[in-house]
Amino acid sequence: MISMLLTHIINPLIYIVPILLAVAFFTLVERKVLGYMQLRKGPNIVGPFGLLQPIADGVKLFIKEPIRPSMSSPILFIFTPIFALTLALILWAPIPMPFPVLDLNLGILFILAISSLAVYSILGSGWASNSKYALIGALRAVAQTISYEVSLGLILLNAIIITGGFTLQTFSTAQENIWLIFPAWPLAAMWFISTLAETNRAPFDLTEGESELVSGFNVEYAGGPFALFFLAEYANILLMNTLSATLFLGASYIPAIPELTSINLMTKAALLSIMFLWVRASYPRFRYDQLMHLIWKSFLPLTLALVIWHLSLPIAFAGLPPQF
Repeated sequence: MISMLLTHIINPLIYIVPILLAVAFFTLVERKVLGYMQLRKGPNIVGPFGLLQPIADGVKLFIKEPIRPSMSSPILFIFTPIFALTLALILWAPIPMPFPVLDLNLGILFILAISSLAVYSILGSGWASNSKYALIGALRAVAQTISYEVSLGLILLNAIIITGGFTLQTFSTAQENIWLIFPAWPLAAMWFISTLAETNRAPFDLTEGESELVSGFNVEYAGGPFALFFLAEYANILLMNTLSATLFLGASYIPAIPELTSINLMTKAALLSIMFLWVRASYPRFRYDQLMHLIWKSFLPLTLALVIWHLSLPIAFAGLPPQF
């Protein structure tokens, strides 16, 4: 009975609660960083230095009345935000911190497959709202997400060819001598830009562009369901930065002191997350045609060329003498 309680209740809570707390306080960090970059303080009223502001925001959102449009599809309208947050939390399972919750041989493919399902939560929310503004925002979001998933998949294929494995632990082992970001910096740069677009962050926040759309796919959501979308988006941001640190910044496992592995990984992920905020404060929003031109005319040919290059290297050196 106790083992079942640990397996089905305690372990998932130990896994989920730190992610939700990190998401909550990342919103505070974002508001503080953007505030100081714009020569203002940011939240500083609720609690000392505004530290309780995320809790106040969460309480406000979840006690607010959840408005549901009378013409919306009731089941799909409620299901999609829950689905979005569930997928965002499941994606953390194969991440080694220092041990993964799910020890999968094909952890990279698992992350790709689950992240692709997030498109359905976006499209479903726009469709279920029965609003032309929400549907237009959902279609734009789906087109953007699918486009940049192509780029992310090809970059991952390059990284898999270089390291020789589909597990995230293989990436740590392969980067014991040198981080992958140094020999493969074009891949790392394209990966970082693609993660910005995949998570709908500035300058690629066209799905929620206030100056162009009413608010995008979530325009009809309020209160708790909107908070679930908000949590899912920020959980995906932290996940992508943690994955970036694992893939390119050599978040290597330290057998003697496994706690240092987590500190090492989280420090790199936090720095990458700060770079997300820095980009948001520095760059204006792209036009939609520029967004699509970047992926289909720039990133796709380059990543395909790099895949062919990395595949051809073993063939080119196969016939050489052993000293080579």
